[in-house]
Amino acid sequence: MVGGGPVGLMTACELRLGGVDTVVLERLTVPSGQSRALGLHARTVEVFEQRGLLDKVEAKAPVWPRGHFAGLRKVDLTRLDGDHGYALMVPQSRTEELLEERARELGATVLRGHALTGLTQDDDRVTAEVAGPDGTWRLTARYLVGCDGGASTVRKLAGVAFPGTASTVNAVLGDVRILGDRPASRELRRLPGGLFGLIPLDGDLFRVVAVEFDTEPVPKDVPVTLEELRATARRVSGLDLDVTDPRWLSRFGDATRQAVRYRSGRVLLAGDAAHIHFPAGGQGLNTGIQDAVNLGWKLAATVRGWAPGGLLDTYHAERHPVAHRVCMNTRAQLALMHPADRITPLRDLFSELMDLDQVNTYLAEMITGLDIRYPMDDGTAPGAVRHRLVGRRVPPLQVDTAQGRTSTARLLRSGHGLLLDFTDGGSLAAFAESCAGRVRYVAARPGDRAKADDLAALLVRPDGYVAWACSDGGDHAGLRRALRTWFAAPETPTDTDAR
Repeated sequence: MVGGGPVGLMTACELRLGGVDTVVLERLTVPSGQSRALGLHARTVEVFEQRGLLDKVEAKAPVWPRGHFAGLRKVDLTRLDGDHGYALMVPQSRTEELLEERARELGATVLRGHALTGLTQDDDRVTAEVAGPDGTWRLTARYLVGCDGGASTVRKLAGVAFPGTASTVNAVLGDVRILGDRPASRELRRLPGGLFGLIPLDGDLFRVVAVEFDTEPVPKDVPVTLEELRATARRVSGLDLDVTDPRWLSRFGDATRQAVRYRSGRVLLAGDAAHIHFPAGGQGLNTGIQDAVNLGWKLAATVRGWAPGGLLDTYHAERHPVAHRVCMNTRAQLALMHPADRITPLRDLFSELMDLDQVNTYLAEMITGLDIRYPMDDGTAPGAVRHRLVGRRVPPLQVDTAQGRTSTARLLRSGHGLLLDFTDGGSLAAFAESCAGRVRYVAARPGDRAKADDLAALLVRPDGYVAWACSDGGDHAGLRRALRTWFAAPETPTDTDAR
């Protein structure tokens, strides 16, 4: 693993749950303490709950019941279908701290102060050239995952193209103290001079954000000064802020790029190494976390030798379209936020559309990732209608088992697949036996039958997405096929006859 940010550390956690020896190379000797991302969306909150991390993540974290689209703070997150109709304001530095602690607890090796300088691969292994405190050395592994950001060294060394658009805006941010009078705190908003935001962080610390349009962007490698932050904020907002004590100064833009492929032989990409975009709606970190959870169990299965044919390639097939859609909606948001007068009527019309319940929910699900439906083949006969849950994340259900009441989230904590059987008598137990150690079988009754009125059983992948579901428990051929497709269940004569 190259990169010890949230995506790399989450991938390491998932690999360790799958029983794979994992090394994380991180070039920084100590955490930077900087937080480019400040929020966790509903789907990420669900994932952390599924891995038993939510209590630590949400401790003292402010809850946002509303989100924004293009700066229009009308997205009602309470409409979302689930237990977490909100976003959590958790600084990226805190997320990294918790995930590094968890990765080490699970047995991952995290090497700080180590940078990747070269790599080669063949049919059997990847060899990484590493520069560390004690000099250069080589690390050989079965696979290497690049989670090393938008300027990814891994992506470049693997020769993966990163097409897209260059930045067209000049944007700076600073985590600073503001002396004297200051305007009421607010999030990013549209002004005649551009976009301006003043976001409270901790105590008297604020994040100042200023974005200028239709101007030559300053190169990213030019350091931001306190005076530049003050001057840019003045041009955009008209405010003369007395800022001091900078904790972090940075610049960003709206460059939008996506790797043409997420896998090159034994090298894979995740997070910003695979996709970058304007930080509208806080989707970057959250998309990367979902990359990690999708990839982790598939790569672990491949390394352990039980993966069905083509399993690892479904990572690109499933996640590339998701990031493409994020790149699309962030570009749309920036277009709506342009301060030009010609955009105002379009923005006003879009604002009216957001007052429609269906539109509001559509945007909320898109931003949070709850609208994802992977194109899974669950063995449904040609022309038949798939169950509504196939390809979607498992709904948050309370269930009653022989050991007492629990939840679908808690049942996924081990990182195994889950066959949840609501039929009487445990009639599906034998199916899970063919995938012993990979699929956990649980016979249960729904805690609230109304929430599972068309569910007799469902098969859930380790990442929390439903691979098969039925309403009467009798679709044995479909279950067998899903178990073969995702968990390498052995084929039986009955399977052959069914096809």
